[in-house]
Amino acid sequence: MAKAEIIIGSHVSLSAPEYYLGSVKEALSYGANTLMIYTGAPRNSFRLPLEKFRLEEAFALIKKHQLDETKFVIHAPYILNLADKQKEDSYAFAISYLKEEIIRAEKMHIPTIVLHPGSHLGLGVEYGIKNLCQALNEIFLEDSHVKIAIESMAGKGNEIGKNLVELKMIYDGVSKKDRLGFCLDTCHLSDAGYQLENIDEFLKMVDETIGIKNVLVLHINDSKNPLGSHKDRHENIGYGYLGFGTLLKYIYLPLLKDIPKILETPYFNGLAPYQYEIANFRNKEFKPFKD
Repeated sequence: MAKAEIIIGSHVSLSAPEYYLGSVKEALSYGANTLMIYTGAPRNSFRLPLEKFRLEEAFALIKKHQLDETKFVIHAPYILNLADKQKEDSYAFAISYLKEEIIRAEKMHIPTIVLHPGSHLGLGVEYGIKNLCQALNEIFLEDSHVKIAIESMAGKGNEIGKNLVELKMIYDGVSKKDRLGFCLDTCHLSDAGYQLENIDEFLKMVDETIGIKNVLVLHINDSKNPLGSHKDRHENIGYGYLGFGTLLKYIYLPLLKDIPKILETPYFNGLAPYQYEIANFRNKEFKPFKD
């Protein structure tokens, strides 16, 4: 694929029989030039050995289509909660697991892992952030070039990372700041109460708190719920409260041009919508695909 003017892709599957080779093929079928994967099921920690992933074939296909692996993303499983250490065994396991995920990412040539910051389980934001930072500082003792991108959250329940101030607190608590960045999710940001339509005003706020240079990934999702709802329910592009026009600004703004944009919108009638949504963004025109 010729080098495109935007870096855009989606979550793709990683499953038998082709595993990572199949992930790359799926991304190409959507007209994407980047991708995001889970290295196994997002809601459990079981992971197959990388020998099954057909990595060399995947690397060859990536090279053939001139894709930039440095823009690929891994998403850590949802079950890791580094914000709570009431159960020391679970906390230690999450740290150990993330260390192993970094090794997997290195071997897959993927430089960024998106991580949900976790839940304080009712014990307070400061408690949760302290535990997350302690875990990250231990993880970053291992020598690696892989970065962790903490995802902005919608503020559901006891989530930490629900606003830019909390993301800044996490950044301030980590020693190796060159290993830490952020993933901004448009649905989560809107649900958390951020007005995204005025892109210049919002990005000025981002730069003054966590720094635009530290934004490693953008999750581009519409929202099923209005501003400040704290629901975290993604909608297809152009069918939610954010709308196609607002999201298009984040795809094409020159300031964000080098940041991979990843779609995580819901399937429609059992089919992935990504080919249509990516085409709409490339054409800068919203064409409905839902009946």
